[in-house]
Amino acid sequence: MDISFILLIFLVGSVGSFMSGMLGVGGAIINYPLLLYVPVLLGFAGFNAYQVSGIVAVQVFFATLSGMLAYRKGGYFNQKLITIMGLSILIGSLIGGYGSHFFSEDVINLVYGLLAITAAVMMFIPKRGTEDNQGDNIRFPKILTSIMTFVVGLGSGIVGAGGAFLLVPLMLVVLKIPTRITIATSLAVTLISSIGTTAAKLLIGQVPMIPAFVIVAASLVASPLGVFIGKKVDAKILQGILAFVILITTVKIWFDILN
Repeated sequence: MDISFILLIFLVGSVGSFMSGMLGVGGAIINYPLLLYVPVLLGFAGFNAYQVSGIVAVQVFFATLSGMLAYRKGGYFNQKLITIMGLSILIGSLIGGYGSHFFSEDVINLVYGLLAITAAVMMFIPKRGTEDNQGDNIRFPKILTSIMTFVVGLGSGIVGAGGAFLLVPLMLVVLKIPTRITIATSLAVTLISSIGTTAAKLLIGQVPMIPAFVIVAASLVASPLGVFIGKKVDAKILQGILAFVILITTVKIWFDILN
């Protein structure tokens, strides 16, 4: 594998992982289109949708693990929320991840596009709530939370994502969870989701190992840096950045789907 190609993958992984740590997402919302389009635009052979979903699944696991460890002492985790969402999303991601090999590349891209446009719309819905609650002091509807998280796991498992790019707006808008608790908790839940997705992708042989290892190396470097920056930035600014990232990604993927 060409060294310039490896460096490109490392750069793509660094960008996605930095954003994942700062915004509380696994990086899939950014890395999926970058890995799918950037190598081809720069003259490399590139990856197909199956390979991209496999690489992204591994990257999300390590990015969220690193980011979650960086947040562990902040008091922003809610154990009951993590347990309910984690179990639901794990089951969904296992089913979606294994079932992905029954779908064509176009269907996988379509699922990604549907997830992304849903997240983009939800991020622009005004939310209410405080920003200073600690992780153990919040309330949420358990059955609704479980159902939503299972559906997110199902869709994100198909595209190799951890689901945080959809979990974050759902937690902010529907469950009314404060922003920093949302970011920390979504990292933990996405880590659980990525376990199921990664296991399924490895089982069906959709993970190119060298690119995956390069992405992992980038995640271990960039994700903690993103967490550090995220702790210094106003919560509303973080939410605005995430909304912008999701929006431009959604526009690009749907442009390609419809053309």
